[in-house]
Amino acid sequence: MNAPDHLEISLDQLLNIRDPGTYLVMCEGDSMKGAGVFSGDLLVVDKGRDAVAGNIVIGVINQEPAVKFLSYVHGRPVLRSANSGYPDRHILEGDTFEVWGVVTHSIRDHGQSA
Repeated sequence: MNAPDHLEISLDQLLNIRDPGTYLVMCEGDSMKGAGVFSGDLLVVDKGRDAVAGNIVIGVINQEPAVKFLSYVHGRPVLRSANSGYPDRHILEGDTFEVWGVVTHSIRDHGQSA
């Protein structure tokens, strides 16, 4: 079997990118490495998707964005890392919190030099 010379793939269709409800963000840090999300990855974020427990989200606490798993304890949101070196971040009374979107995919540049 011969491989085709090229494949035409729509990244919009493959990654379910819905303009203007989807945006891209560069990940920094290693708090989500246990989930396969690494510093330098390009994250596809759907701001129109309802965030539920277990989703990786862009959560903003007191105007500071973070990429974390969304969880709930006693009905209150908690952002959890996928790296045991980082503590859970409980949303406390007095904190401002919002979810900017659900991370649906990550894209990694394998050509980066180490």
